[in-house]
Amino acid sequence: MATAAFADYEKLARIRAAVGADYVPDDGEDYMSGRQLDYFRMLLLEWKRSIHTAAEHTLQSLQDGPIREADLNDRASSETDWGIELRTRDRQRKLIAKIDSALRRIDAGEYGFCEVTGDPIGLKRLIARPVATMTVEAQEAHERREKISRDD
Repeated sequence: MATAAFADYEKLARIRAAVGADYVPDDGEDYMSGRQLDYFRMLLLEWKRSIHTAAEHTLQSLQDGPIREADLNDRASSETDWGIELRTRDRQRKLIAKIDSALRRIDAGEYGFCEVTGDPIGLKRLIARPVATMTVEAQEAHERREKISRDD
């Protein structure tokens, strides 16, 4: 795990130097050019690193010791807070899998294109949600089908 994180950190530093600190993709460029792909790789790796950092802080807090609140209400409140924190970490663990999948799509040359239609997802959507796999329209259609099947 540590060597993979170190490799990601080295890769992130190289990409950051290649892309430039103030670069933001725009529609005037070729879609999913090398620089855009590097930009999104950088976004994804930074996001993944921040999740790992937050998880390390949570783990350290858990290892520091059990909750020792004297008052039952304070203890219940602390336990509730920990429950929320652990659920958040679980969601972020699942998000890391999506980030890794997006990084694999970049490497495979499939990033930025809808997995349903094959159309470009769009820069604004990818900047807002770098792990997106569908265009807005395809995602809306998917959610409508999902809602209909849930209602049945």
